[in-house]
Amino acid sequence: MTPGPGGPGPSSPGGPGRSTPDAPWPVRTLNAKIGDWIHRLGQVWVEGQITQISRRPGTKTAFLQLRDPSADMSITVTCQPIVLDRAEVPLTEGARVVMAGRPSFYPGRASLSLRVTEIRPVGIGELLARIERLRRLLDAEGLFDARLKRPVPFLPRGVGLITGRAGAAERDVLSVAHDRWPAVRFEVRNTPVQGPTAVPAILRALADLDADPAVDVIVIARGGGSVEDLLPFSDEALCRAVSVATTPVVSAIGHEPDHPLLDLVADLRAATPTDAAKRVVPDVAAELAGLTEMRARSAGALRNWVAREKHALDSLRARPVLADPLRLVDDRIDAVERAVTSARREIARYVGFEEHRIENFAARLATLGPAQTLARGYAVVQRLSGDEDPHVVGSVDDMPIGTQLRVRVVDGAMRAAVMQPDRPLRAPRTAPTKDDRG
Repeated sequence: MTPGPGGPGPSSPGGPGRSTPDAPWPVRTLNAKIGDWIHRLGQVWVEGQITQISRRPGTKTAFLQLRDPSADMSITVTCQPIVLDRAEVPLTEGARVVMAGRPSFYPGRASLSLRVTEIRPVGIGELLARIERLRRLLDAEGLFDARLKRPVPFLPRGVGLITGRAGAAERDVLSVAHDRWPAVRFEVRNTPVQGPTAVPAILRALADLDADPAVDVIVIARGGGSVEDLLPFSDEALCRAVSVATTPVVSAIGHEPDHPLLDLVADLRAATPTDAAKRVVPDVAAELAGLTEMRARSAGALRNWVAREKHALDSLRARPVLADPLRLVDDRIDAVERAVTSARREIARYVGFEEHRIENFAARLATLGPAQTLARGYAVVQRLSGDEDPHVVGSVDDMPIGTQLRVRVVDGAMRAAVMQPDRPLRAPRTAPTKDDRG
């Protein structure tokens, strides 16, 4: 048996009300159960931005579209026309409102809507208070820290421009920039700059330009406007997107009394779109004039330096040591000749003295040498033993009988053999011994 709407489902092994492959729910049962859960939510207060109002004369229901300004989400709103008439101020598309109503689910079309009974516009004071709270939050997170600001390049290859279509801001930026630097290249993205669709469009354009490697700086420009018109530029999502962008962003919202949060998050704030063009693009005429002045100053400085160096060289060349380099040598020739003569005389005297000493040593050596001793009748006796070299003997004990000897005299040498030792007499004692004294 098929259950009715909202009733329990067919029986199954898992228990009543459970759906299984063998006992599935029909669509009406599912829609009814979803409606039951949604209706339990009760009355809620919802804040958003009106993006569409559909009110036909003679109908009992008016349709609105309520969008979340910080996210790409919306919900359909229905109400009686009298609810719109009771609003404190006329409701228009783009207005920020607070609504009281109950979520309503229609099972026939499986559609969800919000049935509201009261609509209150959000006042300027409340909007400013909310912006102030958001400003404190972003400041506490460090999004306004000057150390995070990225420098704007001196001469960008490409400039990204986000602004409204065919607006004064676009004309001001392009005309002033091309007047200052005709070769500058722009990537223009036209987006809504107010209303409920502004923030999503600006976010898409910002992401597109930030991903373009040929864009070195991005300008977000708009003319002045009321607080409500400038609300997109205080949007939290936009502020966070600018803070994480890798390309420097310039805020050029043309107003002075009120500052949207974009001015605080951007890397550079310009007072007007014209001011942004002047800050982003250098003035070619001024730069050429500066180059001409710097070239003239550099040439003058170079000429002065050359003149100083030439004067210093002339002063050096005028000095006597450089004007007549050989004069110092000529002044020293006599001294050098005297020193050479003195050195030669001393060397000759020293050589003569040393020659005389050598002659004396030679005479003494001839007198005391072995040849003179042999000439006086002495002989040198050497013992011959096998393959060993002959060696001089000095005692009879070193010459036993049969020892081969070599005897050298003044005019030659001969061989001899020991036949019989001849003991020499003992030399007289120079001092009496104890036996002699006895």
